[in-house]
Amino acid sequence: MHRETILKIAASASLLAALAFLTVPATPAFQLCGFHWLTGRPCPLCGLTRALFALGKGQWTAALDFNALSPLALAMLCSLFWSGSVRSRLWSAGIGAFAVYGVARVIFPGA
Repeated sequence: MHRETILKIAASASLLAALAFLTVPATPAFQLCGFHWLTGRPCPLCGLTRALFALGKGQWTAALDFNALSPLALAMLCSLFWSGSVRSRLWSAGIGAFAVYGVARVIFPGA
């Protein structure tokens, strides 16, 4: 195996280990999102940090409650350590999905 491949696998494993072993509070003490401060509505990324940590612990239901696109975001994060057309297509589709999700969250905040 090439050294570069080993480093990519190690980086992906480190990211997943950090998500699995570190814990963030389920309810934040205060909102960090400027969009949420200004509008009172969640942005496409609201809840994503908590969702990623929930995914790292295998808590899929909680993760999807925090942010429905968290599995996509995790795949996008892991793809940062890889190269090629698959990564670029994943990121293009992911950005589009988050844009649509953001509009839906503004229009239908309780859904």
